[in-house]
Amino acid sequence: MKFRFATDIGLVREENQDTVRCEYFGHNVLAVICDGMGGERAGKDASNLAIDEVFHRFSEGYSESLDDDGITKLLESSISAANTVINTKARLDIKNFGMGTTCVAVYVNESTVFVANVGDSRAYFITDDGLFQLTTDHNVAEYLYRQGKITAEEMRVHPQRHMLMRAVGVEKTVIVDTCLVDYNNKVSLLLCSDGLSGYCSDDEIYEVVRSADEDDVATELINLALEKGGRDNVTVAVISG
Repeated sequence: MKFRFATDIGLVREENQDTVRCEYFGHNVLAVICDGMGGERAGKDASNLAIDEVFHRFSEGYSESLDDDGITKLLESSISAANTVINTKARLDIKNFGMGTTCVAVYVNESTVFVANVGDSRAYFITDDGLFQLTTDHNVAEYLYRQGKITAEEMRVHPQRHMLMRAVGVEKTVIVDTCLVDYNNKVSLLLCSDGLSGYCSDDEIYEVVRSADEDDVATELINLALEKGGRDNVTVAVISG
């Protein structure tokens, strides 16, 4: 199992509020991307707090003997713990009011992909036919689309497509979406913040993933977002094995 990751401030923002980390657990991999929000340094603090707490809680609870349900619950509880840490800090200091972050976490072992997410940072399964999105965006545009009030095309350009309806740390508790996917022989995954998925189509992303050298794919995806104007921080992680 191999991973590559990269992050960039982009061409417009004054600070990079994205955070990414990938680590091995034996031969398996845990990868997490968080995209913070909040004034001053609150967004960056939120994403850093979240990723630190997720890895801390996951490491504490991890055992090679955990079954599928155990891994899923551990991912969920790790993100919930991060929610508590951020929400507590926000309530103790007025300058941190409203701080929060997205979080997408993927744990991959020899046969299964486990996914947990809050917000609109995404996880994709990379197939021979293209990208298959494993996560659901928790934003206004996605909500309106699922309500049948806008079309898929309208959703992609909706002015509130970056407005989150769910984030880590904003409320005292958080609902974490989880799923798992079994695979055979090999796996290829992409995690990204909306600095990539919000400005580049799945087809454009897939073309880079398909054509780039394995060692360069993360950097090439960053370059794709920058070529599109780099209007947000952009962060990616690619896992293959």
